[in-house]
Amino acid sequence: MRRDRGGEGGRARSRVPLRRSLLGRLLGVSALVAACSVAATAWLAVQTTSGAIKQEQGQNLTADARIYDTLLGYAARHPTWDGVDATVQELAEQSGRRVALTTQSRQPLADSATAAAVPALPPEASAVVDPLSVDTVLAARSTEVRGTAADRIDPRAVGPFLLPAAERAALRRTADRQAVCLNRVGIAADVVVGPSGRPRVQMVGNDPERALGTRCDPADLDAPTRTEKKALTALNDLADACLKRQDRGKVRLNRDLSWGEGVAVPVPGPLPAPRPAPEPSDAREAAPAPAVEPPREFTGEDDRAIASCVGTARSEQLSSYVASPALLFIGDEGGATVPGFDLSPANTAKIAGAAALVLALTVGASVLAGARLVRPLHALTGAAQRMRDGEEHASVPVSGDDEIGRLAAAFNDMSAHRARLEEQRKAMVSDVAHELRTPLSNIRGWLEAAQDGLADPDPAFVSSLLEEAVQLQHIIDDLQDLAAADAGVLRLHPEPVRVGELLSQVAAAHQARAETAGVTLTVEAGAVAILPADPVRLRQAVGNLVSNAVRHTPAGGRVTLRAYGSFGTRDGDEDGSESGAREVVIEVADTGTGIPAGDLPYIFDRFWRAEKSRSRRTGGSGLGLAIVRKLAEAHGGTVSATSTEGEGSTFTLRLPAGGPDGMTTVS
Repeated sequence: MRRDRGGEGGRARSRVPLRRSLLGRLLGVSALVAACSVAATAWLAVQTTSGAIKQEQGQNLTADARIYDTLLGYAARHPTWDGVDATVQELAEQSGRRVALTTQSRQPLADSATAAAVPALPPEASAVVDPLSVDTVLAARSTEVRGTAADRIDPRAVGPFLLPAAERAALRRTADRQAVCLNRVGIAADVVVGPSGRPRVQMVGNDPERALGTRCDPADLDAPTRTEKKALTALNDLADACLKRQDRGKVRLNRDLSWGEGVAVPVPGPLPAPRPAPEPSDAREAAPAPAVEPPREFTGEDDRAIASCVGTARSEQLSSYVASPALLFIGDEGGATVPGFDLSPANTAKIAGAAALVLALTVGASVLAGARLVRPLHALTGAAQRMRDGEEHASVPVSGDDEIGRLAAAFNDMSAHRARLEEQRKAMVSDVAHELRTPLSNIRGWLEAAQDGLADPDPAFVSSLLEEAVQLQHIIDDLQDLAAADAGVLRLHPEPVRVGELLSQVAAAHQARAETAGVTLTVEAGAVAILPADPVRLRQAVGNLVSNAVRHTPAGGRVTLRAYGSFGTRDGDEDGSESGAREVVIEVADTGTGIPAGDLPYIFDRFWRAEKSRSRRTGGSGLGLAIVRKLAEAHGGTVSATSTEGEGSTFTLRLPAGGPDGMTTVS
């Protein structure tokens, strides 16, 4: 029942919340990386695309302005839009765009679209083509009159100011004569013809004052022609009517549509006292000139009112000479008016959808990768919990040679080693019980026999009981030594030890047992250094090796004890010590049954026996070699074994000639 509760508790503890689990952290990091990647990619795409769009839109604006200006000139020179189709088609071919014209009520006038199903026009027009109200942003203006009321009227809209051929020819001859005259006096000049057909002389540098003082008088070109006088008079009447509606006086317009510069303006109402005008000396006695008001000074408010009326009069005069306003649509063949990237709600939704799709794919891939990553970890966790709960170990599958695969392989090795240790522990308990039971049974049997009067307590009886007690004492001492070594309290008492003498003492102690077993025991110790060691513990270690060798050597065999240094000897040493030796090597070699190669890695494990039989002669307790390893490590040395099955084994102790550091405890 306790095991079940422990298993349930372990499984409950294994259900870690998602936010604290490896999979949750992996998903969180993946989502964060995906979001940052999407944001960075979107930002880079927007920056790059915005630059390209701005460049493309700049080119499109130039093309759009050219289209607008061409159609504006057509409207300024034609009273209707009839015949504009050819111009629209030509503009569409030049720009590669769709060009469409409609009335203000969106009735089609001309369209360059050639598709069978003409796309619908967008809800908003690109511009309004009106020569009487020019879009100053799009128009490529070439107005020859600046700073006047005609600024918003296309200069190509001349209407009644258009000169007939005869007047144009006469003015052109005059202009040519003036240009030739200026060229003769060293002033570069050329003739430029305006939209109305009126020529003018343009001097290089555009400085009219350079012509002063020459015989090239431009006065003939400044005077208005008959056509211009008629048109100007009509315009003046329209402007005066506008001013009259505002209770303002009349104004006299010049040919360039200016006013108030040296012009005598009649004053409505009673006239002031007459003022004589200058006359020639021979006419001073004539009748006085009619009274006129001297040139009137215009205030800023007057100028604004006159400018407004002149503009209104100009539009009214030209309305019948120009085409009516039309809506201009410029776009691609698909119907879009502005090519490029439009962050409309639909496009924003597309971007958000694409980002969400990328994020979903990233999270999905992370889930799959995380599941594959976490699955073997869950298997490892389950196996570890089963091992903790005392259940039989089960190896986990090794999926590959990656980190998880290597972890699984290491876990399998650990599990197998733990299982092997568990088997050794069980065997140890069984062996200890057996080793203790046999002498205890013998002692109990002899004592019960003596109590019942079946055995006499003679010296042989006492000797037998003593032998069994000594066997028990050996087992208990071995267990105590191992426990002290494991706890780190195995103390050593080092002193100078002559290795040769120590080996002789060990051989003498085991000589009787060797003779009983029919084994020859010899010592081969040359001149070796005096070794600082604990003589009692060192004799115990070598004695365990000799006892083990004698036990596993059949009658007629040989056990040999050897000692030598790791470097050669130097002649002349008084004590025969090995000069410069770094370590002392002690070997115990036998000609016994040998140890299989598969058993060699485990022979120094406690309670491990190559011979599984529990024979008192060959079984042993399985603690001797484990104690040898602990004692060798306590002296700062090592122990190893080599063996050939059927030929014998050799156990080698390597101890530092200077002794271990401290020589007090082993940890």
